[in-house]
Amino acid sequence: MGDTGRRMPSVPGQEPYPMPRLALYSLVVCILAVAAAVVSFAQGSLLGIVWVLLAGLASNMTWYYLRRAKAERAAPGATG
Repeated sequence: MGDTGRRMPSVPGQEPYPMPRLALYSLVVCILAVAAAVVSFAQGSLLGIVWVLLAGLASNMTWYYLRRAKAERAAPGATG
């Protein structure tokens, strides 16, 4: 029903990690490409095929950058 003003005590090491910047950018590109594909197909244009391919590429880039960031957090001593 609303904020009670009480905060749960923070456990060190349990804070969520921010999303990597390149993963965020590629996620935005993916969402915009899907929207453009929907609009293109709705207008009867076959250009939507290009937008679908771009959305797939951006989606793969998002997963790659997220997995890479997760691997870097898991091995903090490794340089890459």
